Amino acid sequence: MSSLAAARHQWDEGKRRLAGEGADSARSSHLAQLVDAVTDELRRRIGQTFTLAELADLYGTAEDWVRDVIRVAAPPRSPAGIRDTALVQDAAFARYAQGASDYRP
Repeated sequence: MSSLAAARHQWDEGKRRLAGEGADSARSSHLAQLVDAVTDELRRRIGQTFTLAELADLYGTAEDWVRDVIRVAAPPRSPAGIRDTALVQDAAFARYAQGASDYRP
C-alpha cells in the first residue's frame, strides 16, 4: 500500500470515527470545534491549491503541530482534547482532502 493510500485509509477511518460520535453531545461538539481548528491550520500550511500527495506529505509531519493546535483550541475541561489527537487529525485531513485538485472519492 502506498503512503498516500495508507494516509487516505487513516483519514477515512478518522472521518468514520468522528461520525460515530454522533451530533448531539458535548463531546461531538468539542471534537467538531477541534477539527475546524486543525482544518484552519491546514489552510494556512498548505493553501487552497494542493494535491493529495502534498497533503499526505504534510500528514506525515503533522502530529506535533496538530497537538499544539488542539491544546490551544480545546476549551478547559473539554470532553475532547489531546487524547483525541489522532481522531481529530485524521478527520480534519479527510475533510481537507476533498479540496485537493486530484481528489476522487
